[in-house]
Amino acid sequence: MENWKERYESKLCTSDEAIKKIAGVKRIIFEHACGESVLLTEALMKNKELFKKTEIIHLVAMGKGEYAKKENSEYFRHNALFAGGTTREAANSSYGDYTPSFFFEMPELFKKGGVLNPDVTIIQVSYPDEHGYCSYGISCDYTKCAAENSNIVIAQVNKFMPRTLGNCFIHIDNINYIVEQATPIIELKIPVIGEIEKRIGEHCASLIDDGATLQLGIGAIPDAVLSFLRHKKDLGIHSEMISDGVVDLVNLGVITNKRKNINTGKSIVSFLMGTRKLYDYIDNNPEIELHPVDYVNNPFIIAQNDNMISINSAIQVDLMGQVNAESIGSKQFSGTGGQVDFVRGAAMSKGGKSIIALPSTAAKGTISKIVFTLDEGAAVTTSRNDVDYIVTEYGIAHLKGKSLRERAKALIEIAHPDFREELKRKAVGKFGTL
Repeated sequence: MENWKERYESKLCTSDEAIKKIAGVKRIIFEHACGESVLLTEALMKNKELFKKTEIIHLVAMGKGEYAKKENSEYFRHNALFAGGTTREAANSSYGDYTPSFFFEMPELFKKGGVLNPDVTIIQVSYPDEHGYCSYGISCDYTKCAAENSNIVIAQVNKFMPRTLGNCFIHIDNINYIVEQATPIIELKIPVIGEIEKRIGEHCASLIDDGATLQLGIGAIPDAVLSFLRHKKDLGIHSEMISDGVVDLVNLGVITNKRKNINTGKSIVSFLMGTRKLYDYIDNNPEIELHPVDYVNNPFIIAQNDNMISINSAIQVDLMGQVNAESIGSKQFSGTGGQVDFVRGAAMSKGGKSIIALPSTAAKGTISKIVFTLDEGAAVTTSRNDVDYIVTEYGIAHLKGKSLRERAKALIEIAHPDFREELKRKAVGKFGTL
């Protein structure tokens, strides 16, 4: 295997040269989220005239997303698996698409013969080790499967990409074109935690016992939850992603993974979004492993950890307990992601709990997020049959096993006081009494 270095050298090219090698392909998949190679995305846009309606697919977009703009629709058509700030307009337009999918099932779409099998996968990886293996770094998820089933793989080899461990490696023999260049990895700013998020975080933390294994989403609420866990013992991580807040709990000895039933002693994730603090922590760290999302988010794998706690967010919850976490009316706002994967995994876990945490209002307090019925056209992300706990700053509603009447009463009690009377009036109109 010593001569892999010669083969590595033979694959080196500039970003422009690499993009010109794939002129006219039909489908390109980008590495996920903060793992996206900004260098190669910019080269793609610079050479956009080489493409004609090429489909670009990924989940969360953290780059500029210029390929999703209307003015570039002659060259590219963006197919979002999760809409974000730079891709939301395209996902809701005639020049773009949104494809619903549970996160753990996405790799199956990219396999040979799959409905979204890629022609090209563009990735960003660490420098190769002594055996010629590069780490996918902060994004394994669907990226690994896409690269393994792609006709052509283009990789930016970047010294700033951390070398993560687990099942997240690609050998240089499986990369067609290599662009070796050091550029900053995309970072996610630490969210501001307000009083509402603190109250929600405290309620969620009250549902977490010592020895529990956690799945946390992203944003101010998950970070607020972490801030209230400093007195807990032997917590574990099995989560599609983590961010900076987890590092503090590891350093405090709160997260040890000692009581996990599988992958004992290891934090298991599929991708990471955070600052350099997180990226430096995970670099070559045997305490944390990245694995493909069809393992990490598989409900049957999740359920093997006792006391599994999943914490996710929502846009609306109706009085039946239906959770909309992805659309505003009929407009796609985000995506299903891994919410249902973990809701169901936690439900099958011995002692498991799934929590949907959200502020009681939106739009500066003018709109209630606890509603009588979901908005017309809204997606149901987590069904009323799957829902377990709903948490707002006003308290906790445990819905599992409760009747529709009982659910309505419990949810009204944690709605914002300004909207409780209206919700109660509508509920009484349906049930007669609460």
